[in-house]
Amino acid sequence: MCRSIHTLFNFEPPATADEVDAAALQYVRKIAGFTRPSRANEAAFAQAVEEVAAATARLVASLTTGATPRTREAERARAQARARR
Repeated sequence: MCRSIHTLFNFEPPATADEVDAAALQYVRKIAGFTRPSRANEAAFAQAVEEVAAATARLVASLTTGATPRTREAERARAQARARR
């Protein structure tokens, strides 16, 4: 379930709002224990996703590093190489 959550910091170009939202959704799904909330829990689930996404965006924006930014293509190639092993 959480394999969809990827590192969002120190990439060129920076993480998009869609990537932040996707990570927040996966996090809330993992914590809640289900992928689709019931109608009774829908509002709480959506609010949690929104709050986690906002906190994630603030965190990523406030972090600093001296390392050179990574590229998504290079990370994808490394993941594929790991999978082949």
